[in-house]
Amino acid sequence: MRIGSRPGPWKRGPVLAALALLLGLLMLLHAKIPNRIGGLGSLVETFLPWFGLFIPVLLAGALWRRSVSAVVALLLPVMVWLHLFGALLSDKSHPGGDLTVAGHNVGADNPDPAGTARDLAASGADVLALQEMTEQARGTYEKGLAKAYPYHTVQGTVGLWSKLPLSDTQPVDIKMDAGPLGDTKPDEVKMAYNRALRTTVTTDHGPLAVYVAHLGSVRVNPRAGFWTDSRDRNAQALGEALAAEQNERVVLLGDLNGTMDDRAFDGITSQLRSAQNAAGEGFGFTWPASFPVARIDQILVRGVEPESSWVLPATGSDHLPVAAGISW
Repeated sequence: MRIGSRPGPWKRGPVLAALALLLGLLMLLHAKIPNRIGGLGSLVETFLPWFGLFIPVLLAGALWRRSVSAVVALLLPVMVWLHLFGALLSDKSHPGGDLTVAGHNVGADNPDPAGTARDLAASGADVLALQEMTEQARGTYEKGLAKAYPYHTVQGTVGLWSKLPLSDTQPVDIKMDAGPLGDTKPDEVKMAYNRALRTTVTTDHGPLAVYVAHLGSVRVNPRAGFWTDSRDRNAQALGEALAAEQNERVVLLGDLNGTMDDRAFDGITSQLRSAQNAAGEGFGFTWPASFPVARIDQILVRGVEPESSWVLPATGSDHLPVAAGISW
């Protein structure tokens, strides 16, 4: 009697089948997850690729239960994940490129800025952007990069080193200070912690507008959840600055403290595209350097063609450097 009443393979594992469908719908409709509840939407989008790890777990459960319904239900998350990220698994790079650009959050607590400068100079990048430089370490980077890069500018905690001439350099206001109190601060005070700049690199193919940015940090805590207020405010201001840019050829190098799946960057990604997505291989995770789980260090372009994109070896920072080859 017990054998005769045992559920068939289509009726086994209803919970597993339901979980598989929920996983697929979560990835498919991630943009619909509200952010007003502890920034849940942005938190999911930050780690969206990793939700694919639940697929083999659910598959193992389905095989153990011999549930046909659960296996069939898993087709939804598999197809959604491949639609979202399948293209990243192939190598889309091409040889060559007119210019190599690189960016690195060198880390305020970097114990070896001199070694980091040597590693970056050896990368062969024509244009090198640094973020999170401290006043104490600035001289070390300037000295270590001087031989390879005759041109450079530092605006607050961000800087750009170049083998090609620079002009029209200025800080970019990304609204680091919010509210009336910020408006009362003198410019020299704001400049000390400025985190974005814009300059023009003179190339053989014409002027190239280069932005360097380090957006606000994000925090996870029990009260606020995934707190991204300053980051989101900075992203909106940076998007407005990019929209006002007159040069049709633009490169943005920066630690944006978020992945390009995050809705907070819609104002930026609607104007620029990711070099990693267009010409890289894999996800190109950059943080934390010891075990990277997210790409928050970005190279975005407009008006130029990304030919290749890659992650450079670790330095003394908690971020990995990124590089890309671009052409006209």
